[in-house]
Amino acid sequence: MSTTGTTGREAACPGGGRHGRETADRLLRAATRSGAHLIAEAALLVQGWAVLADPIAGAVYSTPAASAADGVHAAAAPQEHPYCVQRPAAGAVLVLAPGPAVPSEHASHVATTTAALLEVRGQRAAELRGEQMRLHTTLVRLLLAGHTTAVADTLGGSGLTHVTVYRLTGADIPTAHQVLWRAVRPSLAPHADACTLLGRLDGELVVAELHHGGDDGRILRLVSRVSERHQLLAGMAGPLPLAEMSTAHSDAAAARHSATPTRRIVPADAVGTSRLAPLLPPGPYTRWAGSVLRPLTPAHQRLLLVWLRTGSKPRAATALGLSAGTVRARIRDLSRLLGADLEDATVRAHLLLALRAPTPADADADDETDHGGDEVRGGGRNMVEVRGGGGPARLDTPPSGLLDTEAVRAWACGLVGGLEPHLRIALACWLRHHARTAPAAAELHVHRTTLATWLTQCAEHLARNLADATVRAEIHLALRATRTGPDDPAALPRRGGRTYRRP
Repeated sequence: MSTTGTTGREAACPGGGRHGRETADRLLRAATRSGAHLIAEAALLVQGWAVLADPIAGAVYSTPAASAADGVHAAAAPQEHPYCVQRPAAGAVLVLAPGPAVPSEHASHVATTTAALLEVRGQRAAELRGEQMRLHTTLVRLLLAGHTTAVADTLGGSGLTHVTVYRLTGADIPTAHQVLWRAVRPSLAPHADACTLLGRLDGELVVAELHHGGDDGRILRLVSRVSERHQLLAGMAGPLPLAEMSTAHSDAAAARHSATPTRRIVPADAVGTSRLAPLLPPGPYTRWAGSVLRPLTPAHQRLLLVWLRTGSKPRAATALGLSAGTVRARIRDLSRLLGADLEDATVRAHLLLALRAPTPADADADDETDHGGDEVRGGGRNMVEVRGGGGPARLDTPPSGLLDTEAVRAWACGLVGGLEPHLRIALACWLRHHARTAPAAAELHVHRTTLATWLTQCAEHLARNLADATVRAEIHLALRATRTGPDDPAALPRRGGRTYRRP
């Protein structure tokens, strides 16, 4: 936040106790108004500029506004700014740059007094922070329960129509919550048609930014800095309409499971970004997906998508706010509804592909552009039968012309080509067991450490994150598309040894 200095008398110069008391009185009066007014008064008293710099938020207050960058740089590299006076203050750094005519004793006195007043303001804020944090958590829970109108009325923001959600996990969540709270300086009064809520739910930190259709990226930058500093993993979803808060909440959790120490915050729209789907003929692809998904409601599809993106039922339950038993029961029901074995790795990969199919309108537009409309009308050579003579669409066996094209085979060869036979067999077995090392190692008759080493080699060769369930699904399809014989564990080359033994 930037502000201009308050008008008043010329800055006092040291010349006795009276001037010192006058300086302290002016700073005290400014502190009773706001932190911004306090910084502005300090800048006026030293006839220069003043900045309160936070290591996460950057410039919290600055006078004048143009000095913000200089203040942040001075706080980060004080040896490069010897003319500045710095004091720690309320978890941040106060930086004063006095004018050339201001004695150093006076500048030091202003800096010390201002820092002390900032500490008092910080302590007062800390006393109220606990209640404010609990209120924020309550409002986040109300949003998740669907009480969006009540929350919007409480916040008093008629322009709050959309929400962006961040979900953060890690060992240092309590400290990160305090740091992010100070950096965001949240208020229940919307500022510039935006309001940020921070809540602790079930051991994780949830940040909900309410705004009018879009945000300026400030909260994203703060969350990124906090995640890096405190070794957190975060998922982000939105902007979505405020009524879809629960969807954004679950999508953010699914995205978080794809985060890694090298990529600590992952947007939901980047999770499961398919490199295979754009290679499929849009019209036939959409018609097949629409046919196999016809028995499902949007709620069913959302549950399946979260499950397939997170890679496990317990993680999906956490993302959806349900019990693991409820998720298991619903998936069993959906398996019967779809007439497919959802425990089969190939069926899961096909289902994820169907759930990510383009909308019919987009597919028809692409077909008309690429084929002059012939394929949509049934005259295209890549036409896929999903009814009639070809029978109903199936998840276990997609129709011809969809996954057996030259484009798909070329993609698959580019992805998994060059894998050594033992790595290919081990990877295929591990994927069939849904990334569970123990049962895969038992079927391969190798030690789990050996299998873990091979999987690391596979990840390096493929340049893919095997911890991502959506990446694993596409690798599974690529292995099937390039298979020249059964990837049978019995065909695994053997060289003897206790950890690499014959069955």
